[in-house]
Amino acid sequence: MDEQTEISPAEAQELEAELDSVQGHFVTASLSGKDVRIIPPGAWRQSWQRALRAGDFEVFADKVMHPDDLDLFYELDPTNDEFGAFVSDAASKSGEALGKSSGPRPSSKRTRKP
Repeated sequence: MDEQTEISPAEAQELEAELDSVQGHFVTASLSGKDVRIIPPGAWRQSWQRALRAGDFEVFADKVMHPDDLDLFYELDPTNDEFGAFVSDAASKSGEALGKSSGPRPSSKRTRKP
């Protein structure tokens, strides 16, 4: 016997709002000429970035791509250059720059030199 859980209209509205919120956290970027949704780079976890730096693109893709677009990623089987262009496109679409940090700024306080 199948049991179905009924939810109230208020609960359904909350679930829909949560889904809209999650879907709003993706930008669309071009991967090998196809549109793929990806979490903007500013929201990537450090562990996801370590996978990217290590070249483990499948682990990285599992974390940052929209679940509905993940099969397309595997079908396209992009080259390193194509994947790099995809990540750069995602960064540009989200208004964020990728790359190394410029590091800490020098102190504005003057120190006496010995």
